[in-house]
Amino acid sequence: MIDAHQHFWKIGEYDCTWPTPELSAIYRNFLPADLEPLAKQLGVSGSVLVQSQESDLDTDFLLQLAANSSFVKAVVGWVDFTSVSVVERIGMLAAQHNKLRGLRPMLQSMPEDSWILKAELEPALDEMQRSCLSLDALVFPRHLLYLRIFAKRHPRLPIVIDHGAKPGIAKGGFEYWAEAIGALAELPHVYCKLSGLLTEAAKEQGLDQVRPYVVHLYRLFGAERLMWGSDWPVLNLAPNSEYSNYGDWLAMAKLLLPVASNTELDAIFGYTARNFYRF
Repeated sequence: MIDAHQHFWKIGEYDCTWPTPELSAIYRNFLPADLEPLAKQLGVSGSVLVQSQESDLDTDFLLQLAANSSFVKAVVGWVDFTSVSVVERIGMLAAQHNKLRGLRPMLQSMPEDSWILKAELEPALDEMQRSCLSLDALVFPRHLLYLRIFAKRHPRLPIVIDHGAKPGIAKGGFEYWAEAIGALAELPHVYCKLSGLLTEAAKEQGLDQVRPYVVHLYRLFGAERLMWGSDWPVLNLAPNSEYSNYGDWLAMAKLLLPVASNTELDAIFGYTARNFYRF
């Protein structure tokens, strides 16, 4: 099994400015020694390490961790897509770090929902494709319209939607999200992560409330384009403490998926991530 989405950070170091102290459940250092024993005990043999800071220093730190960890199989880093030196930065990172597999602009916090469509990003996107890198899309449902336009413009750039596009489970925001992500799923180079859903649910919500979202993602993307991720340690912020730990979310995801075979489970919990991130 592969965890397709997890994070490491050191508070106050390598430009780490998030989480902040009020997020007490995750306001401490999280490093490979914290995750590996927990994951391996549950049968997870590797992970995809994803950036959490808008910082070159953070990306360099993650790549250094990955170079010294057999558990981390791939890294999704960050670059300043609008920098005059972004093409050189991407090329250098890809050439020097064989575990770098993708980049993630933090679209959810951009001042413009349509930011991804800016013409000035094209040099960086071209270099990503030359360097065989994919794009992680950290978005909310309101971004999906623009992400679809972007994906149609870039059919040779593999894209994965993080956290199922963070549907508003707590507010019952199913209909708009379901239609918008369905339109994106029609594009064969767009994948999706089964992760981050519990932090979008309310404290009193559990299996019954999360199930429609999981089932919809499975029906849209199928086992060949859906990959499970923990979003650990952000997972620890889930309002419903009954499911806010690594093992419970792993078990919950297996319960909710209406899969037809063990082959599909093997894909969602491992092979899809291996294929997408090329390891």
